[in-house]
Amino acid sequence: MKTQRLRKSVVAGAACLGIILGATNAFGSNWLTLQGTEPAGAERLAKVWGFVQVQYQDDQSDPNPAGGYIPPKLIQPDWESQSAFNVNRARIGVRGVAMPLDQKINYFLLVELGNNGITEPGNSFAKATDASVTFNHIKGARVRAGLFKYPGSEEGLQAIHVFDYINFTWVTAQMLLERFPNRNYTPNIPPQTLPPETAFNGFQNGVGAFRDVGVQVFDWFKVGKDWELSYAAMIGNGNGLNFSDNDNNKDLYFYAAAEKVFGGKGPRRQGLKFFAWSQTGKRTADLSNDGLFNPAEYDRDRYGAGIKYLRKGLRFTAEYMKGEGMIWQAPHNPSFGIGPGQGKPGAPGNGALAEGKGFYVEGGYRFKGTPWELDLRYDEYNRLDGDRFQIDFDRTTFGVQYFFNPRVRAAFNYEIRNANAPNFPGGKGPNANLDGIDNRIAIQITAIWSQ
Repeated sequence: MKTQRLRKSVVAGAACLGIILGATNAFGSNWLTLQGTEPAGAERLAKVWGFVQVQYQDDQSDPNPAGGYIPPKLIQPDWESQSAFNVNRARIGVRGVAMPLDQKINYFLLVELGNNGITEPGNSFAKATDASVTFNHIKGARVRAGLFKYPGSEEGLQAIHVFDYINFTWVTAQMLLERFPNRNYTPNIPPQTLPPETAFNGFQNGVGAFRDVGVQVFDWFKVGKDWELSYAAMIGNGNGLNFSDNDNNKDLYFYAAAEKVFGGKGPRRQGLKFFAWSQTGKRTADLSNDGLFNPAEYDRDRYGAGIKYLRKGLRFTAEYMKGEGMIWQAPHNPSFGIGPGQGKPGAPGNGALAEGKGFYVEGGYRFKGTPWELDLRYDEYNRLDGDRFQIDFDRTTFGVQYFFNPRVRAAFNYEIRNANAPNFPGGKGPNANLDGIDNRIAIQITAIWSQ
């Protein structure tokens, strides 16, 4: 079974690579190039840069009949209140060319100092999120090694400081933003009254932040007058921001995109992009509540495809994603299970062997000659898809952005949120705690600076 999965992944990646390598090289900009390479002809040894995001969020959800709350009704990453100010991101980095040794070698370093899922679990003051070196010596096959964003979903791959919304979609936050299982079985945490007596986060490690340690081969090519093709193939530990690996398994990542470029450069380049990606691997975890240390291997596969359009102030994005295995339930469910299925492989409600799927559609318009932009997004996520304990999430987000200048902006989001377990009546089973999930207000200031 493992050999078959590996063969399918390699064949799919080779097909994408073979198609793309038939094109001629060109200089362009997309997330792979922006994050992995320096501009052509750049001769800077070090460019210091960073950004800060300060936010306020207010959740209007109601507790269950006993007064207990679950994490979706509270503000992350602490899940201790329904309204909070937070410095959710504060990152500082340095990047450049390895002069005077070799101008074809680039490096990228970035450290997180904010309060979020990266730093909160271990109460870390700072955590490295990127530490990589790129070698640009082979035409058509640049090589990047170290810790960096793996090629994948548009929502995860894009730079967070130009993300047009404050919170991720349900499917990205739950199915893609990985939480890694604890070494030993850890029981779930029940709903808590406020302030919570028990900390809601049952996971010992921080989120994966869409990153991994490994080696990636990638490049981009110009086809015809205005088309650009790009690809990436990567092998990584499958252990997120942790520099070391926790088992002998490795993850495989493949990505391919085709974009008709209309003009511009950098993260706001205008174009029409089609993309697809995959991630396949295994996770080792002790999820059996038998009083013994019995780790087992579980498949964790993710796939997706989408489209993005940006031109003359008008933006549109749509992406569909599917997950198989290691379906995360919530920060207070470290067993990856819900209901009687927790700790019982194959039983209903066990996320380790479950599936999930979701999508989002979003758009925005920047009014010409003004600092104002309006945004609208709709997203859905079916967690434990097809399982008795399936939970369906949906959200509509209305957004407004005001750009003080190209590097400083304010964003306001109003989220209309719903969650329901379709196989249970209202107030029963999971719905006893899902009922009452309500709308949320979020305000955020983003300030970007560079040397």
